Amino acid sequence: MKLLGSLTSPYTRKVRVVMAEKKLDHELILENVWSADSDIGRYNPLGKIPCLLFDDDSSLFDSRVIVEYLDTLSPVGRLIPQSGRERAATKCWEAIADGLLDAAVAIHIERNRRPPELYYADWVTRQEGKIHAALEHMNTALGEQPFCTGISFTLADIAVGCALGFLDLRLPCINWRESFPNLDRLHEKLLERPSFSSTIPPQQA
Repeated sequence: MKLLGSLTSPYTRKVRVVMAEKKLDHELILENVWSADSDIGRYNPLGKIPCLLFDDDSSLFDSRVIVEYLDTLSPVGRLIPQSGRERAATKCWEAIADGLLDAAVAIHIERNRRPPELYYADWVTRQEGKIHAALEHMNTALGEQPFCTGISFTLADIAVGCALGFLDLRLPCINWRESFPNLDRLHEKLLERPSFSSTIPPQQA
């Protein structure tokens, strides 16, 4: 398998962590979707990463779809419960982590891609509110549990860890560690895993 993505994309990182946890071999192909000569549209009509490519030139896109597929490739180290309320809870954690990411990415684009004269401060404030609400919810829901859904490491933890890592990369002004100690504890635990420590995004990018 080949994975189209970038080293700074938190959605790509989520897929890479899942691949590492599942011990799935793949080739990472770096793709800049902002480049005029980007080939991403050939594989994803929405022009977004990550994309998982197969030998027959077909593809899967959207990190949530990709990780769902990857988890079926091996029964070892299941990251998504197969049915019932536990599965729904895991996917709900992923949804709120991805929602936090969507807001953070929107702020980053507004601040770095939009011309200064078109900067929309109220939009940024709205996205910041979503981020803080998501952090508050996740910190409370996590409580003293070792992992998001209880005692087992799941996709929920991967999604949350990647979201927190992206805040460190693009929005360091959000001092989430001091305000949300439960998430800080989880994040430090996740960084002890090779899947997380090996996919920390480069700060200079």
